[in-house]
Amino acid sequence: MQSPNHDLTALFEQLGLPADTASQESFVRQYGPLPEQIGLAEAPFWNVAQAALLREQIIADADWAAVVDQLNLLLRRPR
Repeated sequence: MQSPNHDLTALFEQLGLPADTASQESFVRQYGPLPEQIGLAEAPFWNVAQAALLREQIIADADWAAVVDQLNLLLRRPR
Protein backbone atom coordinates (compact mmCIF):
# COMPACT_ATOMS: atom_id res chain seq x y z
CA MET A 1 0.00 0.00 0.00
CA GLN A 2 1.23 3.48 -0.86
CA SER A 3 1.53 5.99 1.96
CA PRO A 4 -0.39 9.26 1.66
CA ASN A 5 1.49 12.19 0.19
CA HIS A 6 0.45 15.45 1.79
CA ASP A 7 1.63 18.91 0.78
CA LEU A 8 1.46 22.40 2.26
CA THR A 9 -1.76 23.18 0.42
CA ALA A 10 -3.45 20.17 1.99
CA LEU A 11 -2.08 21.10 5.43
CA PHE A 12 -3.37 24.65 5.16
CA GLU A 13 -6.76 23.22 4.19
CA GLN A 14 -6.66 20.87 7.22
CA LEU A 15 -5.90 23.87 9.41
CA GLY A 16 -8.87 25.76 7.95
CA LEU A 17 -6.65 28.41 6.39
CA PRO A 18 -6.69 29.85 2.87
CA ALA A 19 -4.59 27.36 0.94
CA ASP A 20 -3.56 29.06 -2.29
CA THR A 21 0.14 29.79 -2.74
CA ALA A 22 -0.21 33.54 -2.21
CA SER A 23 -2.08 32.97 1.07
CA GLN A 24 0.54 30.50 2.27
CA GLU A 25 3.33 32.96 1.50
CA SER A 26 1.42 35.76 3.22
CA PHE A 27 0.89 33.59 6.32
CA VAL A 28 4.61 32.78 6.54
CA ARG A 29 5.52 36.47 6.11
CA GLN A 30 2.97 37.56 8.70
CA TYR A 31 3.89 35.04 11.41
CA GLY A 32 7.54 34.28 10.72
CA PRO A 33 10.15 34.10 11.87
CA LEU A 34 8.97 32.06 14.83
CA PRO A 35 11.49 32.15 17.71
CA GLU A 36 13.28 28.85 18.37
CA GLN A 37 12.12 28.74 22.00
CA ILE A 38 8.47 28.51 20.90
CA GLY A 39 7.28 25.14 19.64
CA LEU A 40 5.27 25.26 16.43
CA ALA A 41 2.05 24.09 18.11
CA GLU A 42 2.56 26.59 20.95
CA ALA A 43 2.70 29.62 18.65
CA PRO A 44 0.10 32.20 19.69
CA PHE A 45 -1.49 32.50 16.26
CA TRP A 46 -3.08 29.01 16.25
CA ASN A 47 -6.50 28.32 17.66
CA VAL A 48 -6.94 25.34 20.00
CA ALA A 49 -7.95 22.91 17.24
CA GLN A 50 -5.10 23.95 14.93
CA ALA A 51 -2.52 23.60 17.71
CA ALA A 52 -3.88 20.18 18.64
CA LEU A 53 -3.71 18.98 15.03
CA LEU A 54 -0.09 20.08 14.66
CA ARG A 55 0.93 18.62 18.03
CA GLU A 56 -0.77 15.28 17.40
CA GLN A 57 0.74 14.86 13.96
CA ILE A 58 4.28 15.39 15.22
CA ILE A 59 3.91 13.28 18.37
CA ALA A 60 2.39 10.39 16.43
CA ASP A 61 4.89 10.79 13.58
CA ALA A 62 1.76 10.55 11.44
CA ASP A 63 1.31 10.94 7.70
CA TRP A 64 1.24 14.70 8.10
CA ALA A 65 4.48 14.95 10.15
CA ALA A 66 6.75 15.70 7.18
CA VAL A 67 4.62 18.57 5.92
CA VAL A 68 4.16 19.92 9.47
CA ASP A 69 7.98 19.92 9.72
CA GLN A 70 8.11 21.77 6.40
CA LEU A 71 5.76 24.45 7.73
CA ASN A 72 7.83 24.68 10.91
CA LEU A 73 10.99 25.31 8.87
CA LEU A 74 9.26 27.93 6.72
CA LEU A 75 8.04 29.79 9.80
CA ARG A 76 11.54 29.81 11.33
CA ARG A 77 13.41 31.13 8.29
CA PRO A 78 14.97 34.53 8.92
CA ARG A 79 13.54 37.28 6.74
